[in-house]
Amino acid sequence: MITEDDVKSILKNCYDPEIPINIVDLGLVYGIKIDDENKKIKVTMTLTSPGCPMYVQISEDVKRKVEEGTGYEANVEMVWEPRWTQDKMSEDAKAMIGI
Repeated sequence: MITEDDVKSILKNCYDPEIPINIVDLGLVYGIKIDDENKKIKVTMTLTSPGCPMYVQISEDVKRKVEEGTGYEANVEMVWEPRWTQDKMSEDAKAMIGI
């Protein structure tokens, strides 16, 4: 059985190429739903801005790494509400960029 913590651990290997902090610590991951019966995982996330040019690259990286790490089919849903703010970042991430 795959847990949310397992998926978060995998997602800590996914980065916004413009910011050297993983997407979990950046606060970009809003939700993880795991369907063990059908072997599917849905990751609901956002980006630091709706016009982020790395949209496709980041979502494909998330999908690929979750599938490789779990053996489940992954679906990535990008949402823009609630809007991302620096408040969503972990304390470690804030410290890394000096906030």
